[in-house]
Amino acid sequence: MKKLQTELMKFVKERNWQQFHSPKNLVMALSVETAELVEIFQWMEGPESGMVDAATREHIEEEVGDVMIYLTMLASKFDLDPLEAAHKKIALNARKYPVHPPN
Repeated sequence: MKKLQTELMKFVKERNWQQFHSPKNLVMALSVETAELVEIFQWMEGPESGMVDAATREHIEEEVGDVMIYLTMLASKFDLDPLEAAHKKIALNARKYPVHPPN
């Protein structure tokens, strides 16, 4: 994760894009990229969404990359590690929604 954060900071600095990367703008960009990912699946049936062709898979990969980039950049603004945040959330959800054995 640190390597990705460092790579993104370098990329942004080289292009002088810091001025555009307020938390508000990053969240908005994240939302747009997430919507682009949703758009790929918009009119698919449930089973169809799990069986995509190579071109669609590549498109999904690109949009997942965009989402990850903006999420990582947003997290960096608040000195958060997205992977650590995800692990903490899983633990919280495990306490919130405990496993109930079948009857």
